Amino acid sequence: MSASVWLDEQPPVPLPRYGTGALSDLLPSIAASLGMPGEANTLGLAPARAACVFLIDGLGWDLLRAHPVEAPYLHSLLGTSFAGSGRPLTAGFPATTATSLASFGTGLTPGVHGLVGYSVAVPGENRLMNQLRWVDDIRPRDWQPYPSVLERAAAAGITVAQVNDVIFEHTPLTRAVLGGGRYVGAEFGERRVKGVHRQLAQPGPVLVYTYASELDRCGHGMGVDSPEWRAELRRIDGVVRAMAEGLPADSVLYVTADHGMVDVAPEQRVDVDTDPGLSAGVALLGGESRARHVYTRPGAAKDVHAIWDDMLGDQMWVLTRDEAIESGWFGPIVEDRVRARIGDIVAAAFGDIAVVASRREPGESRLTGVHGSMTSAEQLIPLLEVRG
Repeated sequence: MSASVWLDEQPPVPLPRYGTGALSDLLPSIAASLGMPGEANTLGLAPARAACVFLIDGLGWDLLRAHPVEAPYLHSLLGTSFAGSGRPLTAGFPATTATSLASFGTGLTPGVHGLVGYSVAVPGENRLMNQLRWVDDIRPRDWQPYPSVLERAAAAGITVAQVNDVIFEHTPLTRAVLGGGRYVGAEFGERRVKGVHRQLAQPGPVLVYTYASELDRCGHGMGVDSPEWRAELRRIDGVVRAMAEGLPADSVLYVTADHGMVDVAPEQRVDVDTDPGLSAGVALLGGESRARHVYTRPGAAKDVHAIWDDMLGDQMWVLTRDEAIESGWFGPIVEDRVRARIGDIVAAAFGDIAVVASRREPGESRLTGVHGSMTSAEQLIPLLEVRG
């Protein structure tokens, strides 16, 4: 990872490579490689008649490199990553699904599309908005007003299709950041492979998107060091191989991810809900266990920052909102409508720690595998390539 910011005696913050090698650069680069005008091919992808991008939730670069036995086919493609450079992309901050899918789908950085965490404050209201589950009274395109790359591609005359589980077709997150083109419902496995191949075989230019959530779900529940996670990785490896081996002529398959994952042991968890120091002055606690947005009570921001930095600064980067924005955590631009969604304090883990909230977030607090921060295990993602 490239640019870094030094904070006292802590390790440097390895900033995402926004604009040069981040997930937000991928779909615009693919669209440009298909001949779409007005899109920048930042990643230098070779031209193609048709392209499919397969986003595997939770398939971090470090995890993939560490499992050649479980993922022999995917592992054999590591050298193709990032236009044949053999390097990974960065997800963006925080390295979490809602933020990453928004960056991927819109081609924009978090500070512009505005999905800046797993859960964030609704400006002017004393409540959080979970950006995966959403809330009924916030319309998706009010919260994220920019058109997706898929919408732009369809408007430009590219045949666009999403081949995915039917459960994702009408979710608020899909409507907010992944609208556009035809939606083809197909369960993961053989039906998904055949559906992708049928779409890619249409006259070009063609852009297909598909997604798998199973590996991430298994990692959260069982951990990335579990037999169950390794078995799921083997299954996914077989699906990707089948998808690659049947590619129509002049088409390309890209395999990427939204973040990696780490296991954090129970004894390494700090519970804000049972710690009077960490909970003092905190009105709302957003984000997730390794990338926290801390919203403070009026007048308490300075004290909360001092306490969190004193108690957690040996394992987390703890910045004020202004410091995190100025340091580029959310990209080079943070729009005014987005600023208040960011915590008064932003804390990102570099150590083996998870900051949980057992009463406010009972389910999330029990997860084994977690992510969100800017460590290589969470931040680095593949961009593998196979051409038909």
